[in-house]
Amino acid sequence: MACSLNERDVARTLARLHEAADVNDPTVLARVHAEWKEKCEVDESAVAHLLDEAFISVSPEVGRLLYVLARASNSKSLVEFGTSFGVSTIYLACAARDNGGHVVTTELSAEKARKAGEHLAEAGVREYVDLRVGDALQTLAELNGGADFVLLDGWKNLYLPVLKLLEPKLAQRALVIADDLDLFPEVHKPYLEYVRNQANGYVSVEVPMGDRLDVAVRVG
Repeated sequence: MACSLNERDVARTLARLHEAADVNDPTVLARVHAEWKEKCEVDESAVAHLLDEAFISVSPEVGRLLYVLARASNSKSLVEFGTSFGVSTIYLACAARDNGGHVVTTELSAEKARKAGEHLAEAGVREYVDLRVGDALQTLAELNGGADFVLLDGWKNLYLPVLKLLEPKLAQRALVIADDLDLFPEVHKPYLEYVRNQANGYVSVEVPMGDRLDVAVRVG
């Protein structure tokens, strides 16, 4: 069975974007953390103007993990919160194409969404992605066909509200992946407490890759 990640346009685009992120993000994120610690502690909105400049993309290894998880679970309705410049979206779109499915992704910044659309087109996977612009609590309020794979990779304080918004649409055994546990760790606490409480219908495990992930499966 073919793997879209091996296609020339996909591999070339991902390599270019990962290289750009490696050059751009260390300086930007250092400014973000310094300003966040000084001004707001657990309020990401105070550093939004800086995050608009950052890829904050998944690493190549995490991207391939997302692809593997989506392929292994035969996920066809994939949802991403936090498109950014579209790096993780490309990995998800490749899995969706190979599974015969599609991705719904949402991004607050119109400029980031515009660039993400260009990157998806460059990789040759734009047709598999429904790219929505705006507040995720509005753009994800309507999903056709539910969701069997969710990647949470946007504003960290919205992980739990977005998950609760999507819960009525989650398929049994849907995978929910939360990225960037090492970024703003205090902000992640409500989400992690929720998915790690078995009474809420999830089994969750931390994966020490990239900026650390939480991988949960819907069992209730």
